[in-house]
Amino acid sequence: MYVAVKGGEQAIRKAHELLAEKRRGDLSVPELTVDQVAIQLALAVDRVMTEGSLYDRELAALAIKQARGDLIEAIFLLRAFRNTLPRLGFSLPIDTSKMIFSRRISAAFKDLPGGQILGPTFDYTHRLLDFSLLSGPVAEEQKAAVEVSSLIGIEEIPRVSSLLDQEGLIEAEEPDTEDRTVGDLTRQPIRMPENRDIRLQNLARGDEGFLLGLAYSTQRGFGKNHPFVGEIRLGEAAIEIIPEELGFPIQVGEITVTECQMINQFKGSSSQPPTFTSGYGLTFGHCERKAMAMALTDRALRCSELGETTEGPAQDEEFVLMHSDNIEASGFVEHLKLPHHVDFQAELSLVRGLRDQIGREKAREEEGK
Repeated sequence: MYVAVKGGEQAIRKAHELLAEKRRGDLSVPELTVDQVAIQLALAVDRVMTEGSLYDRELAALAIKQARGDLIEAIFLLRAFRNTLPRLGFSLPIDTSKMIFSRRISAAFKDLPGGQILGPTFDYTHRLLDFSLLSGPVAEEQKAAVEVSSLIGIEEIPRVSSLLDQEGLIEAEEPDTEDRTVGDLTRQPIRMPENRDIRLQNLARGDEGFLLGLAYSTQRGFGKNHPFVGEIRLGEAAIEIIPEELGFPIQVGEITVTECQMINQFKGSSSQPPTFTSGYGLTFGHCERKAMAMALTDRALRCSELGETTEGPAQDEEFVLMHSDNIEASGFVEHLKLPHHVDFQAELSLVRGLRDQIGREKAREEEGK
């Protein structure tokens, strides 16, 4: 047993060395820097920050480099590091109506107060490989990229939902009382049924692909949702805290966020007239697809409070919350790669014993004939 353990340790060390060698790759090719990952693979960095629950572009880029581009492994690395950090305080809720926008669109209304701002988007690009990128950008392209990335400063823009609210056509959004304690998914286990604050935290940390599949299922009839993109906002939002020694809020920084509000039909109930309802999504960075999927799934999970029947997986709270976390899911799946020799030998003995028993029973039946 001792020899086997020592041999296993040596094999693991060699595997780590081989992993580092594979990560670096061909030594004749310049090594990828963390800055390059952070700037040129920005959307991957944004996803890792969102699902890793830590807003730090440099560390997210480092995690991606260390994980050789495996985003779920990078998310795991970032969460593990986050768990070592002390909590120094709590920020106030961000005011996304005062964001400095680089993108703001609505698929529900053409003419918006403040206008539609397309910003950086793949929505209208041709899905064709751009072979000019093989030779690197030219000076004009670099200059254009800087010009496009400039942000649009606007003091405050009313939400699209406020246009419907003026006619009483959308559910009223009542703010929480100031003394209400917001749940913290990172410090407490999930208990069914959960409040919406914990559900939204879970969805924000959830796997983008899993949420995308759930969101798609609601559009195919597993939930009977007919959604419209009320508004998507991308921009810089101020972060404020209230230091105890000051007693008033001060701004400590800005973060880039994507916010999505979906508008859904609601036929009404015995106590509520027909109206529009909404789903909400908010992510770090530019994670538009994730924010949309999050908003669609959030609306689906509100079926009980709206008196709707649970008809699809996206409406099943236990199914969604317990299976959306890619770190927990990958842990359960990937642990199957680790040694299970003793367990398998036990199963193997059991199957052999059952087969032998069946064989003996058949033999006795033949003798009886």
